[in-house]
Amino acid sequence: MQLIKSNLFNNFSNLTHALTTRHGGVSQKPYDSLNLAWHVGDDAQLVEINHKLLSEELGYDKNSLIHMKQIHSNLVHVVIEEDDFFTPRSCDALITNKKNTPLMVMVADCSPLLFYDDVQKVIAVAHAGRAGAFKNIVKNVVDCFVNEFACEPQNLYVTVGASIGVCCYEVGQEVYDEACAIGLEYTVRKKENRYYLDVTKILQSQLLECGVKKENLEISDECTSCKNESYFSYRKSGVTGRFAGLLMIK
Repeated sequence: MQLIKSNLFNNFSNLTHALTTRHGGVSQKPYDSLNLAWHVGDDAQLVEINHKLLSEELGYDKNSLIHMKQIHSNLVHVVIEEDDFFTPRSCDALITNKKNTPLMVMVADCSPLLFYDDVQKVIAVAHAGRAGAFKNIVKNVVDCFVNEFACEPQNLYVTVGASIGVCCYEVGQEVYDEACAIGLEYTVRKKENRYYLDVTKILQSQLLECGVKKENLEISDECTSCKNESYFSYRKSGVTGRFAGLLMIK
């Protein structure tokens, strides 16, 4: 199983974390092989096996995993006792201070974000594509750390996994106009009358604006479309699986 570890989060022995790739599971083409999502048309039993394999690799109870029905919103859900593996909430970020409760975000071009506060021992995961970035889900997550768990932004560590890069994320005039309307025109690259959006640049700016320290940020420069052999990419493949970011306090 090919997993990517964060250099930042490797410093904390009380964390279990990983960013998955598309390798190491049992799903068949076009979901080959470590697809972790049920909603994409894959065989549900194979997805279940993939989750079992990942839980065994990382050493957590599969049924304790909390994931989401992601809806391209800026909604943050604080995990409660009733949450479980089988009934995901409709939201795009999860946050908790509960131990042995792994949180998962699934992506296939959007950015997976993992957050950790080592002072208050709180974790969060978030899903941010163009919609989430334009709606500033990052601010909502940081605000939740502050308001619900008495955290301070400068104590947050954030890892952002692979996502579609500005090299490949072509958007239309309407997206460019929307970006301009909310002050994000600097994140759009124009080339030969085509527009390309840099979501990673938006997220980095938003994290810094929220008070996260630059040295506490780790942002992947890998493009999921360019590196489709390693990651699922909806833009590249259309019908495809989902890779994931996972974070747990031990």
